[in-house]
Amino acid sequence: MAVSFCGKRLLLNRSNLLANPKRHGYIVLVPEIGEDLPGRNPLTRSENGLPEFNNVTIEKCVGTIGQQAAGVERSVRALEEKITAAEGGLDVIKDILVPLEQVVTPLETTWGVAKTLYLGNSSKMPTKSYMTIHERARAARRFKFNSLPIYNALQSAIVGKENKFSLEENRLINKYLLESELNGVKVDEPAKVDLRDVLMKLSQERSKFHGKREVAVKKFSHVVKDPAVMKEFPPSVLQALAVDQSQVVKGPWKITLQPFVVQSFLEYCPDRTQRWNLWQADTRKCSNNSDRALENSTHLEMIRSLRKRQAKILGFESYVHMSMKTKMAGSVEQLRDTLDELLRFARPALDSEMADLEPFARDNGFKDTLDIYDVPYWKRRQFAELHQFDKEALKEYFPMPKVLSGLFSLAESLLDIRIVERTGVDTWHEDVRFYDIFDASKGTEPIAGFYTDLYSREEEKISVVGNSGWMVGIVNRSVVAEEKPLAALICNFPVPLYGKPSLLTIDDVQILFHKFGHALQHMLTETHYSEVAGLSNVEWDAVEISGFVLTSLLQDPDVIRSISSHYGTGETLPDQCVESIQKRHTHLAGYELCRELYFSNLDLELHIQSGYWLEIVRKLYPQFHTFALDKKDAHPCSMSSIFSGDWGAAYYSRLWSRMVAADVYSAFVEAKPKGQQSDVGLRFRDTFLALGGGCHPSEVFRRFRGRDPSPLALINVLEINKTPPSHGLGKKPGWSSSED
Repeated sequence: MAVSFCGKRLLLNRSNLLANPKRHGYIVLVPEIGEDLPGRNPLTRSENGLPEFNNVTIEKCVGTIGQQAAGVERSVRALEEKITAAEGGLDVIKDILVPLEQVVTPLETTWGVAKTLYLGNSSKMPTKSYMTIHERARAARRFKFNSLPIYNALQSAIVGKENKFSLEENRLINKYLLESELNGVKVDEPAKVDLRDVLMKLSQERSKFHGKREVAVKKFSHVVKDPAVMKEFPPSVLQALAVDQSQVVKGPWKITLQPFVVQSFLEYCPDRTQRWNLWQADTRKCSNNSDRALENSTHLEMIRSLRKRQAKILGFESYVHMSMKTKMAGSVEQLRDTLDELLRFARPALDSEMADLEPFARDNGFKDTLDIYDVPYWKRRQFAELHQFDKEALKEYFPMPKVLSGLFSLAESLLDIRIVERTGVDTWHEDVRFYDIFDASKGTEPIAGFYTDLYSREEEKISVVGNSGWMVGIVNRSVVAEEKPLAALICNFPVPLYGKPSLLTIDDVQILFHKFGHALQHMLTETHYSEVAGLSNVEWDAVEISGFVLTSLLQDPDVIRSISSHYGTGETLPDQCVESIQKRHTHLAGYELCRELYFSNLDLELHIQSGYWLEIVRKLYPQFHTFALDKKDAHPCSMSSIFSGDWGAAYYSRLWSRMVAADVYSAFVEAKPKGQQSDVGLRFRDTFLALGGGCHPSEVFRRFRGRDPSPLALINVLEINKTPPSHGLGKKPGWSSSED
């Protein structure tokens, strides 16, 4: 999953339900906020309107959050008394939602500052202190969504009367209503007691699942001493695996079950026996086939059962049906139809790709029958030979200054904005830069601003192997609170060394584009209320769309050329290299799409059906794989994103965002021959970027494209649009309308 701190969205899957509408791909817990303290607060703003990061201390953060959170709770209680006394005579916007916005916005700002320091300079914001801030602020946010008087006042304002609210105001009101309902505000007291019990037990089971997985990942290790086994690994991976950093090339190297390590080892290790050894350890961890003390099957089944009870208490047919309340897909039926349509094209492509890959492997010395743990290695080898692709050599053509200036120029030309660096800004490190964003066609005042902290710092910055960064929404736009959007791009790209600039892999470039896409949606929003600004209140399966749209632009050869040149000579990127970069996303695209479809369908089935998890796996697996399921494969027992994270009944969300983004990108492709890409860019800004969470993403897409999104857009972008068979791939037998 893509990772980012990209704003507020509805949380169905946390044990406290929708307690914290800020949600992110990589789970680092964070808070929200209340009243300003007397005097100038370095966490909120300095004389130039920006936080004084150098003056922020742990004590100031904890103290400010505590007072602001208490202020939110006092304000909610005061509003409840006011509502009760008024007996229905209040203006819900002016008398309820505006006061809540004014008291919560400072809390959000403090939270954003603390979050930025946590990721950018952990010496100023250690994890323990950060968790204290998170827990206190999260409780304050939960408080306003557990208010029955506020809920009733908002409900009565839109039911049974002429609705005079704007589209954005309706979204804001409905956000409060939905979050309150999903917190159980409507159920009777016995049901509330039952719901609290379910959520407490669910939190415990998820914690146990996570804990055992962490132990299992750490327990396994394998030391490789033979350099021949590691000869195909790129230097960056060798460095990450080296036991002794002074012996990166000679080794030895420690192999673990960290996802990045498993992925890299399967991709680069030429020794099939060692690939199998790691793969079987990875797929069997936390199962009854390994250490019984670490088995997660029991917890997995308990989590499924508790989520089913949670949904029933709140009046939903299943946990998946409950999940759909916060998704662009809208209904289980619509989601099923879309996933089925994607599979109708992906499965024939998969069969064709595997039929080509096995002979390629045989021609290059492979003497066994291809299996699933062989595919990553031979996929890489095949692509490198077909397209002369060398990821390491390409880095020399993507120096950070060139990539960044090219990215900014692209955004300026498509979106009619200007990005201007501002110096003399207080930051948390000397590497940090600050930029103002101006509307190029109106006004001289900046409409937003953002920080960039792009280089890794091992002693200071939070680092996750295999993940290169986050987008942090520090301040949401709020007309009511007179706040402009403020964001930070915090990444872990290579540090400039020995006179060379930071050289990026094409994967790094994609990550930078993706994060900047999130940042643009945060900063170019034109909504009035913080609660629906930018990425806040955007449905889960739509929140990645802008990031994927920016990444999709890298499929345009002109864009690739505009962000690349040799760091030393200035030589342009050869045409063959441009072509190979374009082909990366289409190589074995059927295989990759089938994998995503399998996990998406498995997640949904596990939360709709009541059968034992292994039986569901056995039923689904053959529909998405050409290889037989290993008898001891227990991969659901370690799927933390679904069972201990926030992606239960929502795993498909990233794939849905990719599908919609592919349709958005196709509009740019169609406009290019006509020279109208800037027109499409402005339309993209006026819809996806401007409307944010103030308009349902389905309506946002209709305003952009004039119709609903089509799964065929993704199929066409992936170039797996050959005519599929018309039989055998219709309604999947794994789907069931009942709970068995």
